[in-house]
Amino acid sequence: MHIGVLGAGQLGRMLALSGYPLGNRFTFLDTTGKPSAGIGEVIVDPDNQHLAAFLAKVDVVTYEFEHLPVQLVREIEQHKPVYPGSRAIEVCQNRVEEKALFDRLNIPTPAYRVVESAEQLEAAARELGCPVVAKSVTEGYDGKGQAVLKAPGQAGGAWESIGHTQLIVEAFVDFVREVSMIAVRGRDGEVKFYPMAENVHVDGILRYSIAPLPDLDDSVQQTADSYIRALLDELDYVGVLALELFQTRDGGLLANEMAPRVHNSGHWTMNGAVTSQFENHLRAVQGLPLGDTHAIAPTCMVNVIGREPASADVLKLPNAHLHRYDKSERAGRKLAHINLVASTHEALFKQVQACAALVPDAPPPTFHFVP
Repeated sequence: MHIGVLGAGQLGRMLALSGYPLGNRFTFLDTTGKPSAGIGEVIVDPDNQHLAAFLAKVDVVTYEFEHLPVQLVREIEQHKPVYPGSRAIEVCQNRVEEKALFDRLNIPTPAYRVVESAEQLEAAARELGCPVVAKSVTEGYDGKGQAVLKAPGQAGGAWESIGHTQLIVEAFVDFVREVSMIAVRGRDGEVKFYPMAENVHVDGILRYSIAPLPDLDDSVQQTADSYIRALLDELDYVGVLALELFQTRDGGLLANEMAPRVHNSGHWTMNGAVTSQFENHLRAVQGLPLGDTHAIAPTCMVNVIGREPASADVLKLPNAHLHRYDKSERAGRKLAHINLVASTHEALFKQVQACAALVPDAPPPTFHFVP
């Protein structure tokens, strides 16, 4: 099957690498003018002049980047099947709609307010109690479009720095760790769940994801499964969905945000699960049976940001799998990731420590569980 992908970054690259063994072909439609997939056929179309040519080539369309014009996705839906559908993009692009969906489905979230001025932001900060996190309602990812207010008097500066006309203000959560759920839903409604991952962020950018978790109670995993299933069914979703959550001290979960695509915190599945998130996404959008999502061994994904280590040094590590994106170095840019696999969590943690010493600017790995 010829698959069209909206976006042409590293997620699209990894989709293609997983799809070629299935006999798939790929054409990417890049709307940014800065494609980096380096694979398949890429149509660069920032001015929407080549959509007809793109549609003529492909059988089904998916996307690796949700910050797309919703109207463009709706137009494509008039001509070719699009999975996930435009409704998922519309919700995930707007944090107010996303929060409303969580509320409607009884998925708990941090207390929040919607504000439209610096004065309202200051009032919300006083009401919720500082610290609070202010986020742009649209756009914003990897920590962009956000500000932490430690006092209500910082509202004016935060409002100016974010530069949007509407913000979500969230109460600070006293969480023990950040976790994420990756699940996949097929065209027939079948759903499969990956083990929950623990994530470590620095400056809003993911640095480590580890799964499965040795200290996670089965009931917590089942709760997360129920939350993401509710979202998948409500949106009549097809493909991989990611849900980021906070785990609180009492073991509860609070939803942070979701992403309607394959996700950075699911990269560990490429070497640590029976079927990767990328292959399962492609299986879903083609109407093929979904693959087994069980973990085959404790696995940690290490993100490479800004500068790359020497490949030879990384590959000397036992059970290390290097996935480079063929991108030039630049501060804050995701350049590659390394998947480390071990027989025990104790051995895995030692491997992660050794790997972190090789990766430029990598923070020390700190996880909630103690190996």
